[in-house]
Amino acid sequence: MSEHDDSRGLAASTPAQAADAPLFSRAAWARILPFGAYLAFLVLGDMLERAGFARAGLRWLYPAQAATVALLLAINWRRYHELRMPLPGPAQLLAALATGALVFALWIHLDAPWMTLGNSPGYDPRGNGGIDPLLAGLRIAGAVLVVPVMEELFWRSFLMRWVDSPDFEALAPARVGLKGFLVSVLLFGFEHHLWLAGIVAGAAYGLLYMRQRNLWGPVVAHALTNGLLGAWVLATGSWSFW
Repeated sequence: MSEHDDSRGLAASTPAQAADAPLFSRAAWARILPFGAYLAFLVLGDMLERAGFARAGLRWLYPAQAATVALLLAINWRRYHELRMPLPGPAQLLAALATGALVFALWIHLDAPWMTLGNSPGYDPRGNGGIDPLLAGLRIAGAVLVVPVMEELFWRSFLMRWVDSPDFEALAPARVGLKGFLVSVLLFGFEHHLWLAGIVAGAAYGLLYMRQRNLWGPVVAHALTNGLLGAWVLATGSWSFW
């Protein structure tokens, strides 16, 4: 049973209807736009840096990025039927937390040169000789509260299922095929500087979603991974992991 039990999944479309249907539905756009806004800020930051703006001054783009994504999520919240499900039960929640912790443990070790794409200076919140608590706090808040919801809605709820069925909301997570799973995992991996770590994380979150059939599972796992990573980065000064 899918999260969104809809009669659309029961009615067969005629060839003419299929030809006239848009590539992306309103439900799809509700999941694409927050992710697109997130990427747009990354592109903007890169362009400004190439134009000569100091990287230290561009750190304030991240709070704006997280706030913009959060606003788009709030505007479209009523369309996220999968997030209206209750949180996983104790056993599933424990599995989600264990998955998040495991992904973190692997992430910080999958950083050999051949496992990376280019060079990433990361996010350095230091200023005036020490860590700026406001910058660090906003970075962790965005990574824990905003990014997991945005990315899981896009990568797992939308893309992984949409590859197999344009009417992705009617496709139960447990019925996602190999193509949808692999496409989402590989693209999620190569979205990150640490591409192999990204692939491992994408596979772990995807399998968790398919098994639990509840998007809150991978959201919780993803949030824990990001929270642990943020704490580790601040403790070790390994800014490139941010």
